[in-house]
Amino acid sequence: MPVLIALLGIIATAAIWYWRMKAAGQAAQDLAGVAQDVMSAARRFGFRRRYNEHPVESLQDGDVAIASAGLAFLELSGLPTAEQQDALLISLQSHLGFDRAKAEEAVILGRWLINESQGPESGLKRLTKRVWKLKGAGGFAPLMQVIRDVTAASRDGQLAPRQRDALDDIARQFRVS
Repeated sequence: MPVLIALLGIIATAAIWYWRMKAAGQAAQDLAGVAQDVMSAARRFGFRRRYNEHPVESLQDGDVAIASAGLAFLELSGLPTAEQQDALLISLQSHLGFDRAKAEEAVILGRWLINESQGPESGLKRLTKRVWKLKGAGGFAPLMQVIRDVTAASRDGQLAPRQRDALDDIARQFRVS
């Protein structure tokens, strides 16, 4: 009887380790898939990272900067819902002329840029500065249209306090009173 219990214990331990190793392998594949998504999105937009500067400063497409800033603004109110993310994609399609795939890739690249900026607040500041550098005052209207659409899709249609502060920063950046 003790031999049978020991044998069952060994089999149970081996099964647990097998499932843990399988889960670790799946997690590694998921991370590789995410990295591949970011790399393919970056390639599509011609993004080339320069090693002596922040990735946001390496961005050369003003529309991707607008898409990333819209995502950062959305994330200032907390984790976005599926409806809010869909509203962002629809807004990018209508105001920037992206197709669905290109809008999704811009959001993927934007999420990476926000993470590289240490969060949505500092990411939004960097990205609006980049929009200003790439598009000048002409970038204000599409940026605000995307932000308006994202705000309309929020849970109650109201701005979070961090989003109000961010709008003030955007107005200062684009010299709007």
